[in-house]
Amino acid sequence: MNRASLEQSPKTVLVVDDEQRIAEAVTMNLELEGFQVLAASRGEEALKKVTEDMPDLVILDVMMPEMDGFETLRRIREIATVPVVMLTVRGDEADKVRGLDLGADDYISKPFSPKELVSRVRAVLRRAEMPSPVPKTEIRVDDDLSIDFRLRKVIVRGSEVHLRPTEFRLLYHLVSNAGQVLTHETLLRRVWGYEYRDEDHYLWLYITYLRRKLEKDPKHPAYIIGERGIGYRFRDFERK
Repeated sequence: MNRASLEQSPKTVLVVDDEQRIAEAVTMNLELEGFQVLAASRGEEALKKVTEDMPDLVILDVMMPEMDGFETLRRIREIATVPVVMLTVRGDEADKVRGLDLGADDYISKPFSPKELVSRVRAVLRRAEMPSPVPKTEIRVDDDLSIDFRLRKVIVRGSEVHLRPTEFRLLYHLVSNAGQVLTHETLLRRVWGYEYRDEDHYLWLYITYLRRKLEKDPKHPAYIIGERGIGYRFRDFERK
């Protein structure tokens, strides 16, 4: 997405932060890049704007009074699938995992550069708009697992399991290259975008999500096999 395309079809970003200085700086940098920006300083106000204004993306601060960013995100996910980028001064892995578990699409720690923020926003918007390529036929891996990428359905031991969009894209690339090792960088570029080629924790976390949903024993996976220090491969199977 370049600046010209943004000017032709501007995206709306909701910035949720109780620190006026931060909110104004983020707003200014986004507007300079052609985005339309809405603002909210409280969780309840953010929920109202998500419902009424339907932004294309939400930038959500974690440390807010009354209702923090995590609770706001949880409630956003009850009413909308809008992409959410978490913004916080806390950068430890536990907080990142918590935010991603609740449905955040990305996580940026303060302080950050305007260039980094805009780059992440664009990458998340690209992922949200990019339809996954789909094979024409259903894939039957074995008696326990079948996948229909066209219908976006995954059946595990007779029951349909729900995959989030990022989980689905990751599974698509793994299954489409079954039997081949895909490096960490390759998977990050294909699923998240070039900007994420060094963000190994995203890949590790979503591999964990997929294993929990697909594997009989996630600690001893039979489908998604890790190759230490290299990447991951989906077990080979007979194509029909």
